[in-house]
This record gives sequence, C-alpha cells and structure tokens, in this order.
Amino acid sequence: MGNVYRAEDLRLPGRLCAIKEVQPEVDSTEAMQVQAQSQFLQEASILAKLDHPNLPKVSDFFSDEERDYLVMDYVPGQDLKQLLDQSRAEGHLLEPDLVLSWAEQIIDALAYLHRQEPPVLHRDIKPANIKLTPDNRIKLVDFGLVKVMAADDYRTITVVQGRGTALYTPLEQYGGDGGHTDARTDVYALGATFYHLLTDFPPPDAKSRFLNPRVLRPPHEINKTVPEHVSEAVLWAMAMHPDERPSSVEIFREALAGRGTRPSSTNAAKPASWLAALRANGLLLVIAFALFLLALFLTIFA
Repeated sequence: MGNVYRAEDLRLPGRLCAIKEVQPEVDSTEAMQVQAQSQFLQEASILAKLDHPNLPKVSDFFSDEERDYLVMDYVPGQDLKQLLDQSRAEGHLLEPDLVLSWAEQIIDALAYLHRQEPPVLHRDIKPANIKLTPDNRIKLVDFGLVKVMAADDYRTITVVQGRGTALYTPLEQYGGDGGHTDARTDVYALGATFYHLLTDFPPPDAKSRFLNPRVLRPPHEINKTVPEHVSEAVLWAMAMHPDERPSSVEIFREALAGRGTRPSSTNAAKPASWLAALRANGLLLVIAFALFLLALFLTIFA
C-alpha cells in the first residue's frame, strides 16, 4: 500500500525519521484523488496529535500532485516477526513471560488509540508491525491502515484503502471499508498476533476457520509452557463473531493476566438446550423406553 523510507531531517542534521509514501489507488479518477487527499490531510492531523511512549510520533505530513506523505519518528531495533524467526533458528520458542511483557506495552498503546475522540483503529496489527527498540521499549508502527471512527456513527474513513493481513484479520474486515469494524477488530488481530508469538505457528485465517472451526488449536496444546488462562484469553480474542470477543483491549488484558474469564453464557446455554430437547421429544422418549422394557421382558420370559 506504499513505501517507507528512512531519511534524515535536513533542518535537524543527524535526526533520522521514517517517511511513509502513500500510493494512490489504481485507476482512481481525479475527483477520487482529491477526496482521498482531503481525507489524508484530515486524518494525518489527527495522527500528529497522538503522543504515547509506545507509538512513533507523527511530526509532519505533506502532499505533492500525486502522493501523500507522513513523516514519523524512525524506530530502531527489530520487529517481533524478526525476533520470532531468530528464536526459531536458535531452536527454541519465545518465553510466554516475555511475550506477556510485550503485551502490556502493546495493549497500553491500543487502549490509548481507542480512547481518542473519535477512536483510532490500527487495523493491521501483526508481529511485523511491532518493533522492540534497543532499550526494550515496544513500538506499534505503520499507520498506513489506521482508521478514524466517525463520532456520530460506526462508519469509518481510512488514510489508505487496505485489507489488513489475512492471517491476523477478522472476518468482518474482509468486506473492506463497509463500516463493520470497531475496537474488537483490533482485539482479534492482537489475539492472532499473540497466538503466533506464543506458538511459532501462524494462526489460521478467518476464512479457513469459518469452513473448519477445528483448525484453530489452543496455544497451550502447541506450547506446553503457555498457561491455560493465557491460551483461553487468546482464543476469546480470536472469536469469529465480534460480540463473542472482549469488548475492549483492557478486558483482554485482564483475561491474559488471569483476572478475567470468558463469559460462560454460551456454555450455560447448553443445559438449557438439552432440557428444551427433552421437553420437545418427551413423548418419543416415553415410547422408546416402553419398547425397551417390552424387548427386555420378551428376552427374559420367551
């Protein structure tokens, strides 16, 4: 969806920055380009106001005749996908305690974004978009797919039209920019990210899970060192329907820490459904039981 360059600020020699070049959509009309640039300027100004230790600071933005640019802090260090690949090459998995320490910082950043007025969604959370700096600070990078939720409804506008990354994208995001995404979309992507980091197995994409729900194995079955409550929290965050996920990243954080659990409403519904089935088929059960007694009687006394 664009290019990212490492650059030096000529006004402040020695200061490195990252420049995100936003490419226009293919076959877009002039009117569409004007509208997209207007949206970009509106949303870039919102991003420039963000200030959080786990987010790169957007320091400037500008446009030329064809393209738009965001100027952000350059974040040194490796991304979590690189660290995952490195641990695999060394023959071991990432320690769950280490992943959970990263989770605290990532969730802090997302909670800050979601608290904005209007809320800001990232929509492309994945290991490659999370960096660990040399001083062990987590940075959630790449604002290329950030969406700003309109204050009056659930419709959203995006700086760059995008679809996210399939392995970490919930089913409701597959429709593009239809206005069906909210904070729970980021919760799903976050859960899928932790799934990958804890197991070293990429999570199955939502379409595969829709066709075969069993394809998603619990993390603690793949990596025995993952606490079961952490495994359950990750599966909760990756629920297919948004209503079945934690409603916020803060609630997800509590579940990861073992201080909150997935609502048992779905489990509680099972006994009720069995009772309903018994009541609905009571006559058939009585007949079946009577036939069983008759067969038993004939067997004994024949």
